[in-house]
Amino acid sequence: MKKNGILNSEIAKILADLGHTDQIVIADAGLPIPKGVAKIDLALSLQDPPFQKILALLLQEMEVESAILADEIQQMNVPQLKSIHALMLDRPLTFVSHEAFKEQTKEAKVIIRTGEATPYSNIILEAGVIF
Repeated sequence: MKKNGILNSEIAKILADLGHTDQIVIADAGLPIPKGVAKIDLALSLQDPPFQKILALLLQEMEVESAILADEIQQMNVPQLKSIHALMLDRPLTFVSHEAFKEQTKEAKVIIRTGEATPYSNIILEAGVIF
């Protein structure tokens, strides 16, 4: 039995299988899931679990090279964006339209759905390498 880190077996397996530039998505409760993309649904109720908690946990276990966010978060959800900046430290962030963001999710290995219920609380994390 795993004794620390992410205990969710589906998430742990995805992280172990990631290669350089592979992408995973952390999504709010409302982001549409494209056909053919795996979904890990963590949502228990609105705001549970929150987006920030899942992002913080993944950043502890995943080598993240960069991330993509919807441009709209910069006006529609400034508090969430500030939290993302604080967690991402100096990792590069790219902003695209929400429509382009949704299109990009079609390339993800998995979408992890949270219970987050604030606008544009979605992020695409791109895997880096540890060497």
